[in-house]
Amino acid sequence: MSATIGTRLFTWLHGRYVGQDEFGNRYYEARRQSKAARARRWVMYHGMPEPSKVPAHWHGWLHHTLDAPVLEAAYRYRWQKPHQPNLTGTQGRYLPAGHISKGGARAAAAADYEPWTPR
Repeated sequence: MSATIGTRLFTWLHGRYVGQDEFGNRYYEARRQSKAARARRWVMYHGMPEPSKVPAHWHGWLHHTLDAPVLEAAYRYRWQKPHQPNLTGTQGRYLPAGHISKGGARAAAAADYEPWTPR
């Protein structure tokens, strides 16, 4: 876990463990809650803190869209793809054809820019 000592201490003192996802992230909610406010919910990331590693069903629980967390994978539909984290800024990022990191060569197009040259 890469959580700070303060977050770990707060979780140990005030948190109630709710569950864990397939990425190893652990989810907590406040043990005590006021009658006027909703229960506080948070996640302790496994490894680097990357919010895009939170699956959709846990995201719904964190933001109080779902009252109870969906702990079973049977909730998924056949058409759903496995969750993928955001790869921006990593070696696995998407690079379109013609990107300078891919060699910079691409097929010519009819709408290509032609620079002005004085005669």
